[in-house]
Amino acid sequence: MNAEKILLDHGSGGKISHNLTTDIMLPVFDNPILSGLDDGAVFDIEGKRFAFSTDTYTVDPIFFPGGNIGDLAINGTVNDVAMCGATPLYLSMGLIIEEGFLISDLKEIIKEMGSAAQKANVKVVTGDTKVVPKGAADKIFINTSGIGLIPEGIDVAICNARPKDMILLSGSMADHGITVLTKREGMSFDLSIKSDSAPLNHMVSRMFSASTDIHVLRDPTRGGVGTALNEIAEKSKIGIRIFESKIPVKDEVAGACELLGFDPLYLANEGKLLAFVEPDHAEDVLAAIREDEFGKDACIIGEVTSDAPGNVVMETRIGGTRIVDMLIFIPLIFSGGI
Repeated sequence: MNAEKILLDHGSGGKISHNLTTDIMLPVFDNPILSGLDDGAVFDIEGKRFAFSTDTYTVDPIFFPGGNIGDLAINGTVNDVAMCGATPLYLSMGLIIEEGFLISDLKEIIKEMGSAAQKANVKVVTGDTKVVPKGAADKIFINTSGIGLIPEGIDVAICNARPKDMILLSGSMADHGITVLTKREGMSFDLSIKSDSAPLNHMVSRMFSASTDIHVLRDPTRGGVGTALNEIAEKSKIGIRIFESKIPVKDEVAGACELLGFDPLYLANEGKLLAFVEPDHAEDVLAAIREDEFGKDACIIGEVTSDAPGNVVMETRIGGTRIVDMLIFIPLIFSGGI
């Protein structure tokens, strides 16, 4: 009998990746902070609440329209901390560099990391660098960890969604995923698409200024909006109904997805967030998002229901409904990481 092995699907952010966490890692390290499975850990120190998150970035190509692996790493961790309701403050940076990597490329990556940190108003305060033999890594891998302070009166978590909450999406789906895919495969489209990599902490601050009745925040990265909604439905034990006609997808992205056979619901985003908001405050929060430079196309895409807990249902443009499941398999064309 063949021994089970790790597959690329285990890193997809979908159902198989979720099972890896819950079946192998969580039983060993289980504790009340970890078991929440939010974008970061939330804990108290001397009466103050903090959020802490870590992530490792691998992407092929490392340079793509709209960014590179460096600003992606900074923005990604800033956003994970912000999704806990925290104000990101300090980051660490760990580099694993393959022997033979161009110094000029490294300088460009570090430069963009510095620019991204400045834009997010965070400081990189510690780090580490390792160089491995040629062939032991794919050019460069970056780990970033971040910590932030949660203001009083804010309580967001993946398990906090409530019936009748309105579901807000801060902009168009799948920009990052389709950009990396087409760039990697050398596909030539007459398109202006680019990655949406961006820091969302300033947007989140605007949102909480409009209302503290925000129950869940999530950035739909690996696995996309469809997987993120399933995770929320499962942890909050609620049903979710979304409306296909209300979900923003740029025409050029939708065209590329249709041509290549991908569902935008499951492609990565690196500068978008989902918010579950008390219905009476949804319009105020939506207006606050639209005031941000990265939230111009924000809209309400659905609502929380008490029906069918754990399930996500989409009402299609033609009036039917379909189940939106969690991503199961990573598309083969994405095997280089996103």
